[in-house]
Amino acid sequence: MRLNRTKVSLLMAKQLISQASLAMKAGISRQTMSAVMNGRNCRPELLGKISKALGVEPEEIIE
Repeated sequence: MRLNRTKVSLLMAKQLISQASLAMKAGISRQTMSAVMNGRNCRPELLGKISKALGVEPEEIIE
């Protein structure tokens, strides 16, 4: 699965948080967050952590 980077970026902007802050909130490393935002596939458990940190359903942020 791949994140829809545009949707994630918009959600981050609305919440005024950086990639580093989102990574911390999701309990993942900054490097992992950066890799996913740069197009790396992400496992369902990682998708769940990121979507939960953003307060949305996983389906809302996948391509």
